[in-house]
Amino acid sequence: MKFPLVLLLFLGAELAIASYIDIKYRKISNYWSLLNIVLFLACLFVFPTLYSFTFSTFFYPLVFLGVGFILFTLKIMGGGDSKFLFSFFLLVPESFHELFFLKLIYSTIAIGLYLLIYNTAKNFDKLLAAVRVMNVPGIKSVYGTKFAYAPVIAISWVAFSWDMIRDLVK
Repeated sequence: MKFPLVLLLFLGAELAIASYIDIKYRKISNYWSLLNIVLFLACLFVFPTLYSFTFSTFFYPLVFLGVGFILFTLKIMGGGDSKFLFSFFLLVPESFHELFFLKLIYSTIAIGLYLLIYNTAKNFDKLLAAVRVMNVPGIKSVYGTKFAYAPVIAISWVAFSWDMIRDLVK
């Protein structure tokens, strides 16, 4: 099954806007989640061969909601990021969930490692001083707080889209 180009481009545009807002304001509004849920309900009628209202459709989104809640309570991920990811996954047709999930995992690991290495190198003296005296808050301050996650989703969407467009051209 091929991914509809109009849907691919629309979701890419949505991610571009949400990423810009997430970077600028460090917050994703609940309106995005509500919009995505409404769009999912509309997609059930517009693309009935791609979308269905079954448990398997909600498996990945519900897992993201649960994991996101845990990451939110650990102050690793923002609540808006978690809800946005949940609702965004509703808009990805179920047959593409696994592929997009893999792209998301790869992007998260790559960007997370980059930020870890970058912050370690940038603040190495501060980190070393904090480790010497076992200053845990000092160590945490080297790595900062949560990072904007919508751009990570957008980067994974670009990788996913690349695969989908390649399939459309075939």
